[in-house]
Amino acid sequence: MRARYLRLTSKRAQELSALKKEAEKDGAFRVAKRIHAVLLNHQRHSSGEIATILEAPRSKVSLWLGQYQEYGWEALLEGHRSGRPRQLDAQQRQSLCDILDSGPVAYGFVSGVWTSPMIARVIQEEYQVDYHPGHVRKLLKALGFSVQRPRKRLAKADPLLQDRWQRYTYPRLKKNR
Repeated sequence: MRARYLRLTSKRAQELSALKKEAEKDGAFRVAKRIHAVLLNHQRHSSGEIATILEAPRSKVSLWLGQYQEYGWEALLEGHRSGRPRQLDAQQRQSLCDILDSGPVAYGFVSGVWTSPMIARVIQEEYQVDYHPGHVRKLLKALGFSVQRPRKRLAKADPLLQDRWQRYTYPRLKKNR
């Protein structure tokens, strides 16, 4: 199989070189790598050699060169990666926020603090959508919630005695070990 080489005018090569520098300056290193591949191919490097130089799969280099040849330099830019669609629509997410704001006791839980498994259970019961408790954390962050950790304080204890214990007694116990 013969290697495919792109023929660029000197003006086009200069434009691509300027675009590559601009992409690197903006932090779009993947775009700069694709443009670099086109420039190397113009300098008569095969896709295998380019793959070695850029440390990229040869199949990707061939894909980049083909896309450039067919669509131009715009094809080398980052495209939109949609990912998996959301399982909860905007209205469901808003009603989930309302449920979370009202608290776990209002929903019927005994605990006064939300946990990820509890929220996953609420989502399953309300919207028939299964969320892993680990993913619930990501969902909550996207909704604007943050982790709240309860303070470990005795409710009926004397604050002065607690402070004395923390400052004097506890450090002495640690030293005696």
